[in-house]
Amino acid sequence: MNPTIVLIDDHTLFRRGIRSVLEEADFEVIGEAADGLSGVKLVEQLQPDLVLLDLDMPVMNGREALGQILSSHPQQKVVILTVSEDSDDLIECMKLGSQGFLLKNIDADFLLDAIAKAAQGDSVFSPEMTAHLVQSLITPARPAADHALDTLTPRELETLKHLAVGHSNKVIAKHLNLAESTIKAYVQSILKKLGLSSRVQAAVYAIQHKLVEEEE
Repeated sequence: MNPTIVLIDDHTLFRRGIRSVLEEADFEVIGEAADGLSGVKLVEQLQPDLVLLDLDMPVMNGREALGQILSSHPQQKVVILTVSEDSDDLIECMKLGSQGFLLKNIDADFLLDAIAKAAQGDSVFSPEMTAHLVQSLITPARPAADHALDTLTPRELETLKHLAVGHSNKVIAKHLNLAESTIKAYVQSILKKLGLSSRVQAAVYAIQHKLVEEEE
């Protein structure tokens, strides 16, 4: 079953175009909003599987809306869909817990594939933004963060490395030859030990601490 989707974007024609693309691929768009505040209320009301969220909007911008949505519903999957290629926007949204960051210049097939992956728990990015993410996040580890990292078990550390490259629980379970329910428990333990609120924040943490480089 395809995920239910809410669109939050202040451009009516753009929303119509995206909705048409999604519905032709049998995705169900259950609501639309033209500003961040209305979008927050709509997500609260409809509780969709996935939210596509613009950044620059009236009344409440996308960053504020993202923060409000995820503070109330930490497990809600939200993907940013924007024209902004600003690294600061990218980093801020990922730290808030966004599931991904897509640019509006992507083609329809890329969008549909990204939505399907995001709905399954994968992190998704436009190709241009992946390099920005890695470059901006690889910074020296702080002593306090190192201590937190030391609290992870070997299996949790392996799981965290997989989160860093955007793998879903199902993919991680296959790699580690474990049950998907076990991986879910590992992820929850990782978030608790590191003081994080989402798997995307865990991925950011892993990149900051160069766990991808260690894995390679």
